[in-house]
This record gives sequence, structure tokens and C-alpha cells, in this order.
Amino acid sequence: MGIVRPLLVALAIAVAALAVPSPASADTPDLKRDLRVATFNIHHGAGTDGVLDLRRVARVVESNGMEVVGLQEVDRHWSSRSDFVDQAAWLAERLDMHVVYGANLDLDPAEPDQPRRQYGTAILSRYPILEWRNTLLPRPEGGEQRGLLEAELMVRGVPMRFAVTHLQHNSQTERVAQATRINELLAESDLPTVLVGDLNATPDAPEIGVLTSRLTDTWPVAGTGPGFTYSAEDPHKRIDYVLVSDGFTPTSAKVLDTDASDHLPVLVDLTLTAPAGT
Repeated sequence: MGIVRPLLVALAIAVAALAVPSPASADTPDLKRDLRVATFNIHHGAGTDGVLDLRRVARVVESNGMEVVGLQEVDRHWSSRSDFVDQAAWLAERLDMHVVYGANLDLDPAEPDQPRRQYGTAILSRYPILEWRNTLLPRPEGGEQRGLLEAELMVRGVPMRFAVTHLQHNSQTERVAQATRINELLAESDLPTVLVGDLNATPDAPEIGVLTSRLTDTWPVAGTGPGFTYSAEDPHKRIDYVLVSDGFTPTSAKVLDTDASDHLPVLVDLTLTAPAGT
């Protein structure tokens, strides 16, 4: 009996030690999620050859394993240039992905009883979309209406926010105002956030500085080379971005070579860490 009791006590202590996580296990692998995201200005499905072909866009998404992608220049019953197709819905069905659409231009139909003609951005996701909103951005000089489309996603049990935008192409004044408003909108949530888009500005521009004052540009962290995304035929400018908040670690970034659009997509692999208390 004198020997058995100490053995039982030692066994109980050992079992208890296994049951209580050590400080080093607070950031265990099950709190992290690998995620492949992208930004792609699809030029309403028209490639470098000028031919409308959404199948090429779908192949780029599918063949590169994109899990969440922000699309710009997406038509929805817009005009004959895209055969009046709801491009966001078509891509979602073709790829078996969830989708939300942000209509930044919203016009009356060409004929009565037809759908409204819309142009804007979209988010395709392989993960459930819990909620979303599209907010119109300022245009102090009266340029084309732009917006910020945001979606809350659940990535294998971990919540995050994914946002896509397309800033004004010919006015730095408008881009700065739009970037400032985007920062205000993103500040409304503390979820880990990815912002992607065609920002129509190079990395040294003030409007990019506005956004990177609170978000990290993934290309300098995880990409190699200049990262030029425009034009697809003669890449000479980096104007398409994947930016992330705290909670994400970029592990790789690359520009994809494709003739599906006049822009080249940016593909980024991220590690998402669950927020405290998740």
C-alpha cells in the first residue's frame, strides 16, 4: 500500500498536466487557417484579344485554387458588350462558389420588365458569406461612382472580413478621398481584414499611403520582382493590390500570367490567426 499510493498520485499529476495546455500551446495550429486569396480586374470578361469569354476568367480562378477572390469591372445585365449576362452569378454557378455583388452603377433596364443594368465589383468565396454590404465612395470631382464591397466570411470556424474596391482611374483627389473613406469603413470592425482591388495608383502614391497607414501591402512582404499588373500585354505598373490587417501573415504572392483580361490577377497565400476569444 505504501508504494501503490505514491504511484497513483504521480499518475494523477501526469494526467492533469496533459489536460492543461502549456503557455506555448496558446497559439496552436488549430487556431490558424491557410487561405488563398486574389484580386482580379476582369474587364467585363473581355481578354487581351478583345473577345468576350468568361470561361477564361473561370479557368484562372479554378486552376489557381483561389478560395476568395475580389473581382472588379463586373457587368450585371449591363449591355450588349457582355451579352446582358449577370457575370457574377454566372461565375459563381460555374465555379460552385458563394457570391455577393456590389452595384456601383445602377441604371434603368434597356427595355421594360428587364433586369436593372449594373456595373461594379463582386466577391467569390468557397467559404460561407455571413453578411455583406456595398458602400458608395465619395467622388468630389464628379467622376465615376465607386464603392467598397465588404463580406464577413467564416473560414473553417474562424471569422474574417474580405473587401474589394476599384478606385477612380483619372483623379488622385478622388482616390485620396475614397481611400480615406475606406479606412473609416474598415475601422468599424475589429475582424481580421483583407482589402483587394484595382487601386489605379502605384505604391508611392499618397492614396496608397492612406491605406497602408492601417493595412499591410502583401507584395513587398511575400512577392518577388516588381509585381507589375497592368497592362496584361505590357506589364509596366503595379496598380492591383492585396492588403491585410493584423491577424494575417502573407506567405507567398505572385502575379499570374493570363490573357483573360487587360489586368493581371494577384494571388496571395495567407495564414489567418483566430482572434482572441474565438
